[in-house]
Amino acid sequence: MIFRLDEHLIFPKPDLAEPDGLLAVGGDLSTERLLLAYRNGIFPWYSDDTPILWYSPHERFVLYPDELKVSKSMRQVLRSDKLRVTVDTCFNEVITACSTAPREGQDGTWIVPDMIAAYNRLHQEGYAHSVEVWLDDKLVGGLYGVHVGGVFCGESMFSRVSNASKTALIYLCNTGLYKLVDCQVHTDHLESMGARMISREEYMDVLLNNLV
Repeated sequence: MIFRLDEHLIFPKPDLAEPDGLLAVGGDLSTERLLLAYRNGIFPWYSDDTPILWYSPHERFVLYPDELKVSKSMRQVLRSDKLRVTVDTCFNEVITACSTAPREGQDGTWIVPDMIAAYNRLHQEGYAHSVEVWLDDKLVGGLYGVHVGGVFCGESMFSRVSNASKTALIYLCNTGLYKLVDCQVHTDHLESMGARMISREEYMDVLLNNLV
């Protein structure tokens, strides 16, 4: 059963989601609703030709920072200092770059204009953050997501040169701020860095035990 949201700030129980994780449709992208969603293990994922769709997968693809795997070649890249990392210096540029980055097997993007506006508001209010990677003075990679308690809910990343997105993720994991990075969607790239599937129950345990 898929639930239809109205103007009331409420979500159904996440474990009522469909097998593909789809839980609800409708509502809005207000800061209050987005924070309520993330605090309950729910996130929006939709496209221009659909209403707002809310998901709570039965399994989550996550990376525990203390399980991060950094290859020997990547360690050499990091030691070279060719790539410079900053945080929260150009959030809009990062989310915009993520929205236009080509994705293998995907047509279009879920980072539609309304999403960009909504996450910019989250950033301005201190809930969404970006990690930027620079080569000389050019933005060549990065990621953005939402900080909920001890969990960083990663939304998207992009890379214009080799190893840029990896550099951003490694930096994020090494900040010591997060118990868990929610990667949402499985990729071989992230699996090679230590990400793995866990149950919704395990995910919610980490999330709820680290809310403040």
